[in-house]
Order: sequence, then structure tokens, then C-alpha cells
Amino acid sequence: MEINKHYFDTVIVGSGLAGLRAAIECIDHGTVGVLSKLYPTRSHSTAAQGGIGAALGNEEEDNPEWHTYDTVKGSDFLGDQDAIEIMCYDAIQTIIELEHMGVPFSRTPEGKIAQRRFGGHTKEFGKAPVRRACYSADRTGHAVLFALYEQSQLKGVKFFQEFQVLDIVIEGNAVQGIIAVNIKDGSLHVFESKAVIIASGGYGKIFKVTSNAFASTGECLSMLFRQGLPLEDMEFFQFHPTGLYGLGILITEGARGEGGVLINGKGERFMERYAPTIKDLAPRDMVSRAILNEIREGRGIDGKDYVYLDLRHVDKKILEERLPEITMFCKIYMGIDPSEAPIPVVPTAHYAMGGIPTDNEGRVLRDVDGSVVEGLYAVGECACVSVHGANRLGCNSLLDTVVFGRRAGKAASSTLKNAMKGKVKKERIFLIAECKDMIKRSKGRETVASVRRDLQNAMMDKCSVFRKEDELKILLTELQALKDRYKDLSITDKSNIFNTELLEAIELGHML
Repeated sequence: MEINKHYFDTVIVGSGLAGLRAAIECIDHGTVGVLSKLYPTRSHSTAAQGGIGAALGNEEEDNPEWHTYDTVKGSDFLGDQDAIEIMCYDAIQTIIELEHMGVPFSRTPEGKIAQRRFGGHTKEFGKAPVRRACYSADRTGHAVLFALYEQSQLKGVKFFQEFQVLDIVIEGNAVQGIIAVNIKDGSLHVFESKAVIIASGGYGKIFKVTSNAFASTGECLSMLFRQGLPLEDMEFFQFHPTGLYGLGILITEGARGEGGVLINGKGERFMERYAPTIKDLAPRDMVSRAILNEIREGRGIDGKDYVYLDLRHVDKKILEERLPEITMFCKIYMGIDPSEAPIPVVPTAHYAMGGIPTDNEGRVLRDVDGSVVEGLYAVGECACVSVHGANRLGCNSLLDTVVFGRRAGKAASSTLKNAMKGKVKKERIFLIAECKDMIKRSKGRETVASVRRDLQNAMMDKCSVFRKEDELKILLTELQALKDRYKDLSITDKSNIFNTELLEAIELGHML
């Protein structure tokens, strides 16, 4: 078996905002290799629409303490308040840095970075909504990612796109490197390093209806869990209140920030009953529960299981300038012009608050006493520094990625001088290669698609917005049965070149 070996001072898994921001920080201190199972600019960060939160005060009075309060309250008081304070106070500097890197933010008439209202963002500790979301039309993630990718390339970061990670190698409480497969030709590659930063994103594809990309399958969390590391707050998964009915494609909260309202089958603006002060701009968990409550009580549109997001009263010029992508999505996928007809929406699985536990510098924790795995870092949606608690405040996902991506990059770089070079043992490589080949050789009766479909349906039915003990117990039994079915898996594609069926089988194992 041919093994392709590479060495970098720092290896980063994932080319979204968290990974790229960390790469930019690390490249001035040593060599950096970034692995991604996608082309970098297809990373799920590009799907972020509405904005990035920062108390700049460009359009209304604001300050980081109010942002901190909103984030703590939005987390249901279950976030780490020290980490939240760091993020909200770092936010202003972070936005200025992004602007200097070339992010084309939308502008006020005076030329300042434009800001708009977003769910849960208030001034004076909840007294009224505030304009805090910095945005680039409704393509904010796309704009930030392209700027960071360009900067990474200019600085000499080495990219390995379309590489699927098979293992994160930890020996003697220190990370040694990564084992991956090149999707293009099936060749095995080993990346040895002094530091590894995991920035691989979320795992929303465990649910049937999700705003997440197909690549959001969470394998890096599973790899560490299998090696005895803990995962934190995994019960906290956010459902975004406004996904396109039947598809789950996201309609940004910015649509409500620009004046959109939710209405039920009786034509009522029902959020006035659930959140009298901030109404449709209440935190996401509250709005999601309200929508499903309306549907359960028979007030869905024509008795069906969705409600309307109404933008018909919003100036058409605002829709064209500030929400062009939303307008396009509605026309393409639903045949609806939002300036002329309301949009059918329902909550969609959106964001993982839990993940790999880390400290405020992104170092991966192995126990509740704060012991760290030497050289291993995690940032972004795959990590849990716990700034989101039980419910993430809108616009804080992009902020989390760039604030803690930068901090993790700095922390990793500061240790490189005295760190030991990683070494991946041949026995480990052969074991991982054999696990991959066993799936390829399998001759069972089950298909990846059928097991994955049943997993997603079961999670959606019994473990989404509302959860009950008796249903969760049934779900545990169903999940065990699905794991047994996975052992009887078979794939038809036995080739090496772009064997996506094999990769989906590997992903499914980690999702289970």
C-alpha cells in the first residue's frame, strides 16, 4: 500500500470561516496545510446569510455589554459567560480586521458599515430592538469566506481540497497528525504536524429537514469520541424558525429584521402573543416553538403544517438591495415572488451548539478539570467553547468562527517553537486503511441511502424541537437497530476514483 506523507507545522481540518481565520493567523509562524472534503469556497460558511453581530453603534447606540447580555439571555443562561464576554468585546476589532482584509460589507449613506436588526438583539438590556448585525446584502458568509480564502492564498497557505479525513491521530495525550483519503483517486495520505486545528463544521444532516449542506455530517466529533474524548452540550441543537416548507432551505432572520412578519392560518401576527416586546425578532428557540405550537393547535395555513412569512409590505427596493438571495430562492424553489405572495415556512435543523469541548483559546479539553490534549484545537460549529449555551443568538455563528478561529490560531502558533513534531505509526495507518477497505468489500443487504433516510426520519420525529422521554427511549432502541443494520451494509461502487458512495458510507457510520 502506497502511503503519501506530508509535514506541516499546523494542519487544519475544514476550510470554512473558522479554519481560514485560523490559517491566516498561523501562516506567519510556520507552514500550514488545510484539508477540506470540498473545494474551499463551497464550505457551508457561504450559506450564512443575515449578518455578523458586533456592537459598532454605526446606526444606533450600542455597546458590547448589551451584546453580552443578549447572548447570555439567548443561551437560556447556559452559556459560558466569560467566553461570551470575550466574544462580544472582541467583535468590534474583528469586524474592522475583516473589513481591512477586503470583506465588502453593505454601507450606510455616510460610508460606514451598515447594520440591521436581528432576533434577540436589544439595547439597554432588553428594552428595545437594536441594529447590530453587520451584513453584506444577504450573502454575508459568502462575502467573508471569499475574502479570507483570497488572503490565505496570498499568504501561502497550502490547500488539499477534496480530501476526506479518516482519523485524527492522538498518542500519549498529544496529537500526531491526520490520516486522509484523496477523493479524486482513493490514495491514502498522512499529515504529520505539531498542531491540529479541527474546524470541520456541524452535523445537521442527522435530521431530515435541515438548512445544513450535505457535507455537514460531523465525522471529526465522532473520531474524537471514539478515542475517549468527551463531547459537550450535544443535546442543544438549534432549529431555525424559517426554513422553506418541504426543503429546509434557510430564509434569513434578516428578512424579519427588514420588517417581515409571521402570520398563521387566521391571518394573525401570532408572535405578539408569545413575545409582546420584540415580537417576530424574538430568539430563535422561542419563535420555533411558537410556530410549531400554532401548527399543533390547528392554526397552520389552511390547517397544514406551515405558517407564512409575509414580506409583501416591505419596499420592493429593500428586497432587491438587501435580500436578493432570499428573493431568488423563493422564485426558484417555490415559484413565489416574496413581494407579491407570502412565503411558507417551518422550523429547520440549523445549528449545533454542542461539540468538542474547548477553552477560550480553542484548546481541546479531555475532562472537566480542564486537562488539554497537547497540540489539538477545535473552533467553529464543531467546537463547544460554550458561547451559545442552549440557543445561539442570530449573527453569533459567524462571529464565533472568526473570533475563536483567530484566538486558536494565535494559541497554536505560540507553541510551535517548543512543540514536538508529530509521528503517525504505521500500525495506525494500516488499521484505518483496513477499516475503509472493509466497507468497500462489504456484501450486506442494506444500502447507505435506506439506513441514512431512516436515521434522519427518526431524529426528526422524536428528537427535534419538542422532545418527550417516552419517545426518546423508543428512539434509542431505533438507533441501536440502525447501527446493527449498518453492519450489514453493502456498496456497489468498488472503484477508487471519486467513490462518493464509499465516502457517504463512512460519513453515515460517524452520524450513527
